[in-house]
This record gives sequence, structure tokens and C-alpha cells, in this order.
Amino acid sequence: MSALVLLLGIGLFLALPFVLSIGSVVFLPLVTALLLTILLSPLADRIARLGMPNVVASLGALTVFLLIVLAALALVLQPALLLFDRIPEIASQVGVRFAELRNEFEWLAVANRELAELMGQSGAREVVLATPSLLEEIAFATPSVVVEVLITFLMTFFMIEARVRMRRHLLFDRASFGASVKAARAMREVQDRVAAYILTVGAINACLGIVVALGAWALGVDAPIMWGGLAMILNFIPYVGPLAMTALLALFGIGTADTLWLGLIPATAYVALNTIEANVVTPSILGARFTMNPVMILIALSYFTWIWGVTGALLSVPILLTLTALFDHIGRPNLIGFIFGEPLFQTNVFEHGLADEQAGAAD
Repeated sequence: MSALVLLLGIGLFLALPFVLSIGSVVFLPLVTALLLTILLSPLADRIARLGMPNVVASLGALTVFLLIVLAALALVLQPALLLFDRIPEIASQVGVRFAELRNEFEWLAVANRELAELMGQSGAREVVLATPSLLEEIAFATPSVVVEVLITFLMTFFMIEARVRMRRHLLFDRASFGASVKAARAMREVQDRVAAYILTVGAINACLGIVVALGAWALGVDAPIMWGGLAMILNFIPYVGPLAMTALLALFGIGTADTLWLGLIPATAYVALNTIEANVVTPSILGARFTMNPVMILIALSYFTWIWGVTGALLSVPILLTLTALFDHIGRPNLIGFIFGEPLFQTNVFEHGLADEQAGAAD
């Protein structure tokens, strides 16, 4: 029976991406709104302590978040629009540089052709499929994106506005005092951990963006503010974001520099800076409280990117952090022992602590 239940759970885990992907119009705004509610509820509480009504406090917290997002996008989009006219020139220059590099390794292509002839392989036919243009794809995607964004912010506002009622329902509608205390601690731990992580990482990424912008300005790279904003935003996506930033800097540098090796200097400098930030600065600031298994981060990143694309990549770490905080209170599942008949969740350490507190109070 345990093995059967475990197999059903694995099947559900594998089927869940297809359900969440097909119903992304419903599930993606809901998950995003929940995470934004966790992040913005402390700010709304602080505004409410100033004597503001709950509706005004909720709207104020959401407005502050929107202003920060719009300011970050303006740092990237405005310089990017100015560079838009130079894209054909940069692409042509990149093609020239890669042609020069290909000529240097022409001997490798000759060896490959000779090997193919020896193995009797003939040239394969090339099939070209007609695909929609970039403008057509943007035109088709814009209405659904606008609807999802509006639904997300409406859900966020109503969830923040209802946070007090939700807390009361979660705390006071429990059957026992121990369950109420456990729910309160779990709720506070999830909110504190997720909010602190996002705010701390946001501050680190903002400092990284400033350093990247200053470095781009010192190296003479066009639109240094845009590169700083891109570095700040992409650094929210673990591993993949820095790789994408490195590729963009390398392509832009190759397309604008006089030689190939000079064009790689900005990308190389960014890799060195990101290595220091990811391995020294961020671990020392976040500490052990936010330490997560890199394998679990990559699994969450690939899992939610598969489901929701770039948005899923941005949400993967906060979702993983939320689940980790919840499992710390309800207990981590004992999958291996469950196969052999042990309980799925071992006795939580919190329950022993609560029993000791009650025994002490009785004494």
C-alpha cells in the first residue's frame, strides 16, 4: 500500500506540470499573487500602523511594488530602445567576427568532411519550416499577457486587503491550542523567510547592477545603465540568469569591439564579478538560514521553467523557499521509510517542544 501511494504521488508530480501549463491563465496569477502577498503584507501592516485604513494600506503597498518594477524596467527599456537601430550593424559585426574565427578553425571543418566521406555519409537535405515573425508572436501574446498581469495584481490587492481576516481564520478556527500555535509559527516563518530572502537578494542584485553599470561605463560600453539593470534583473534567476547575461555581454562586445578578444573583456569581467558575488558575498549575507541544496534549486528552476517559462524561472526559488519553510514545520516526508511501512511524516521536533512547554506550564 505504501509503494502504491508513493507511485501515485510520483504520477501526480509528473502530471502536475501539464495541468499547471494548460491552466496557466488561472494558476500562474494565483501563485504569483500568493508570493506577492507574502512579500507585501509586512509593508501593508506598517502602513496600517500609521493610521491608514486597511484598503489604503493594501493599495499603498502594491503601488510601491509597481513603482519599483516600473523603475527597474525603465532602466533597461529606455536605453535598449536607443540601441534598437544599431542591432543590424551589431549583428553584421558579430557575423564577421565569427567568420574570422571559423577561418582560423577551417582545418577542423576539413577533418570533419573527410571523416564523413570515409564513413559514407552524404549531405542531408535541409528542411526550412515557416514560422511566425517576431512581431506576429508579440501581437498574439500581448492580450493574454495583459490579462494575466491585471488578474495577478487584482488578486494580490484583494489578498493583501484580506490578510487580517485570513490570519484570524487560520489561527482561531483550529480545534486545539497547539494547532493554532503551530499555524501561527508556520505562517510567520513562511512570511519572514520569503520576504527577507527576496528583499535581501534584491538589495544584493541592486548593488551588483550598480557595479556592472560602473564597470560598463569604465570599459566604454554603450548604455551602461541598461547593462546594470539587466544584471540586476537576470541575477534573480539562479545559474541561468548570469549565463544569459554573460552571453549578451559577449555578443554585444564582439559586435562593437575592434577585435574578438577585446569584445570578450566585458563578459570576462562580469563572470569574475558574478563569481565573487555568488560564492562570497551572497552566502556571507544570507547565511545558513537561506541555504538551499543547489540540486533542489536546479530541479525547481527546470520544473517551473518548463511549466511557466521565464516567469516560472523567476518564481522557482521563492516557491522552493516557501515549501521548505512549510516542511520545516509539518516535517519533511520520509519517502524511503514510507516504502517500508514507516509514517510518511516523522514526529515533528516542534511537537516535542510544545509538549515540553505544556508540561512546564503544568508544573
